Amino acid sequence: MEKDDPINVLGTALSPCSMSPVTGFFRDGHCNTCANDTGSHTVCAVMTAEFLAFSKYVGNDLSTPRPEFGFAGLVPGNSWCLCASRFLQAADEGCAPKVDLEATHQRALDIVPLEVLKAHRA
Repeated sequence: MEKDDPINVLGTALSPCSMSPVTGFFRDGHCNTCANDTGSHTVCAVMTAEFLAFSKYVGNDLSTPRPEFGFAGLVPGNSWCLCASRFLQAADEGCAPKVDLEATHQRALDIVPLEVLKAHRA
């Protein structure tokens, strides 16, 4: 799988999102993406209790530990490469987490308008 160029939504080099917990489609700490990333895990989001509850409610439980996958579960304050469509859904519902624009891949703009991302800037 060849990674897309590591450029953020501001047009500069993509910054790391999180190494603890390690995140990203490639589990490299960055919100890198490629053609195989059908979920577009490109938005570097800072988790909140409200967003984690919303995500669990809509079927993507990010807070429950899954030791069989080496996943400790996310807690408020963790950064995570979120699917762009889930972020947009949360923004539409009024419970979107904050976004690290420097660590959000430019491919997020295929789904989420830059103005929406900027409105949730960390």
